Amino acid sequence: MSNARVSHPTRRGILAAGGALGLGAVLAACGDDDGKSGGGSDSTATGAAKSGPWTFKDDRGTTVKLGKAPSSIVAFTGVAAALYDYGIQVKGVFGPTKTSAGKADVQAGDMDISKVEILGNVWDEFNVEKYAALRPDVLISTMFDATGTLWYVPEASKDKIAKLAPSVGVSVYDRQLTAPLQRMWELAESLGADLTAAKAADAKKRFEEAATRLRAAAKAKPGIKVMAGSASQELFYVSGTNLSIDLEYFKALGVTFVEPPESAKKQGGGWYESLSWENVDKYPADIIMMDDRTSAIQPADITEATWKQLPAVKAGQVIARSPEPILSYDKCVPLLTTLAEALEKAKKVS
Repeated sequence: MSNARVSHPTRRGILAAGGALGLGAVLAACGDDDGKSGGGSDSTATGAAKSGPWTFKDDRGTTVKLGKAPSSIVAFTGVAAALYDYGIQVKGVFGPTKTSAGKADVQAGDMDISKVEILGNVWDEFNVEKYAALRPDVLISTMFDATGTLWYVPEASKDKIAKLAPSVGVSVYDRQLTAPLQRMWELAESLGADLTAAKAADAKKRFEEAATRLRAAAKAKPGIKVMAGSASQELFYVSGTNLSIDLEYFKALGVTFVEPPESAKKQGGGWYESLSWENVDKYPADIIMMDDRTSAIQPADITEATWKQLPAVKAGQVIARSPEPILSYDKCVPLLTTLAEALEKAKKVS
């Protein structure tokens, strides 16, 4: 996690740094109001994948119309990973794709990263020339704010990028996980994915079963407090639940979270509170969910004595969290089952 970004809390910097921790998780709302519907029934995807015109209305309300379904797709890494799970292969990606060791980043999912053109691997990196060479039909990314800012598309080159192909934005802001999951399902279907296939249908069923399990686990352990955190060298971030799709969804299923006050989250753009390592014990917690992205320090590598003394850490009640979930049902099942299992086994230590 870049401390440089943390020290410059612009909206995008907030999200790119530990802020996206605060991003916490994302959820979408079955039965939420229109403001959190993630597009709702009027944000429909239509079109024939193999022939005929293609149309998709994204979460900005922008309708993209092409003479045929796009074949040259460029997407944010996490979006590309979700589409891959539905059988859609993109040509280019941008965002965390390859680790320093040359392996696939956690946000790349099951993609074979050797088969995609990596246009940018870190924040503010996007090779416009390589992008143009791909002759893109469409660019697809997520959005972590209400203004329609495309995630990981650099501010400095966004206008040049926009001129080369239309874009589609899927909102992962202030809604429950189920909403963007449904939107990605619709998008994949419009691009030609066979969602009647056993693999897709089974994944959706397993997600629903995992949600039922998590709801039951939360109901059985109402006194267990869960804290969503992320670690950098200098700071520990405690995420609030109000803007993150995963945390909003888990909360809706009955999970009790540590919730920093709004005043404490102000510097983090409403996403999170920043704590010094000396104050990492500010909030009592029984389970700690830690940011699994490569930009964050992982629990096994945290050397701070104050961290090691936390009751949840001493009890071994620390699990991984994906603040930027790969939006396929297959990849979101483990998010629910990991938390459900932790709740089922958790002891009250706070």
